[in-house]
Parts: sequence; structure tokens; C-alpha cells
Amino acid sequence: MKTAHCVVSKAPIRKDPTDSAEMVTEMLFGEAAEVLEKREKWWQIACKWDGYKGWIDLKQLAFVDQEEDLGKKYCLSSALWNVPSNIGMYQLPIGSVLFKSQEDSFGLGNIQFDLTGLEQWKASKPNLLEIAEKYINTPYLWGGRSNYGIDCSGFTQVCHKLCGIELPRDAYQQAEIGETVDFASIQAKDLAFFKNAKGKVIHVGIVVEDQRIIHAHGKVRIDRLDEKGIYNDDLGKYTHELCWIKRVATNK
Repeated sequence: MKTAHCVVSKAPIRKDPTDSAEMVTEMLFGEAAEVLEKREKWWQIACKWDGYKGWIDLKQLAFVDQEEDLGKKYCLSSALWNVPSNIGMYQLPIGSVLFKSQEDSFGLGNIQFDLTGLEQWKASKPNLLEIAEKYINTPYLWGGRSNYGIDCSGFTQVCHKLCGIELPRDAYQQAEIGETVDFASIQAKDLAFFKNAKGKVIHVGIVVEDQRIIHAHGKVRIDRLDEKGIYNDDLGKYTHELCWIKRVATNK
């Protein structure tokens, strides 16, 4: 089966093959997936980055026979890139994937993209906290993974992706990655996980300096963090109960 690539700025992936179904995640421009099943306009896919499965409108995909022929992959670490194509301008979010070969162009399906004059996107490996801060005030969106709207685990996943670190899609899955550390040893870039009344992990954020946390809750924001959980100064109360802290490879 050919590899499917997202050819819109971001494409919703839904739980069921209908426009009214819950959005469970998103593909960002250039990301790849394997097609598992076809039902008229709806195709079930498995995202190559994290294995996440769902249904997508086939019109938002293009197919490539040999992915390696596209060239070297680069992830955009800044927002709202204007990339021209033979069918008009594309405005791309943080985390989009571009391809670079010997030519300043690449093709996905019948669409040709021109990278002339866009050399600055081949920047050095970004810093996790610098990337995270670019999402400040991005609205919360269930299933979102872009600076147009993002959920808590989508936020941590894409930030780590830009630093070359693979994380699973959901918070409870991410909670299984890395080394558990106690609160007294907490460091910036650690992942903090939070639980509901039943003890299930339901929220995640990235620790920043001075015992604070950046996370998606209503919007991407920075709040206070202590051994009890997240304290929201705007609301004047704790909003999340701390479960544990994990340290992943980006800290080492």
C-alpha cells in the first residue's frame, strides 16, 4: 500500500467514518499514515508517527510510492509558514513536515510545493521549552495537535516531536514512558501527570523553571505546580491532582 500524506494544514481524524463523529486526533501537513480500510470517502488510517488509528476524509490525503524519494524530512518549529504550491498558498502550523531534496521543491500527489527562499526552516534542533512557549494562549481543542487548537497530550507530543523525541498520543500512554522521579528532584522539561478521582491519568504538562508547568487547560498556559497538583491563580484553586513526574530522554 502506498504511503498517505496529509495535504491540508491539519486534518481531523475521527472515531467513526462520519463528519459528526468525535475528533480523536489530527494529522499535520506532511505527516504520513498507512491506510487500513476504505469506506467510500472515509479511509481508516494508522498514523506512522504514533500508530494512532482513526478515520479521515480521503480528499485530505495524497499518496507517494516511495516516501524516501521525497527527500529529507524537516519539521517546522515556527507557526504559520506560507508555502506556495501549484494550486495556491498553504499556511502551515508548527509541527508540519516539509521535504528537501536537491531541488527547492517537492511533490505530494499532484501538488507541487516550492521552497525557494525558505531556507531558514532548516534551523538547528530546537529547545523543548522554547517550542512549548510558542503555543502560549493556543485554545484547548479535544484531539487537537496544532497552534490553531490543541489538547494536553497533543501539546506534549508535538513539542517533543520537534526535538526528535517520540511520545505516544494520549496522556495515559505517555505516563508509561521515561523514569519516574520524586517531586524533590523535579527539573524543567520533566513531564507531570495528573489523575482523576479513580486514579486514572487524565492530564499532562511540561515542567518549567520555578516549579511551574506549561499545559493545555482552556488554553496553553503556565500555572503553579506543587506536590498537590496545579494551582490556577485565575480561578484561585487547584485544578489538577498530581499523580507522578516522569523524565524522558530530552532531559539527558
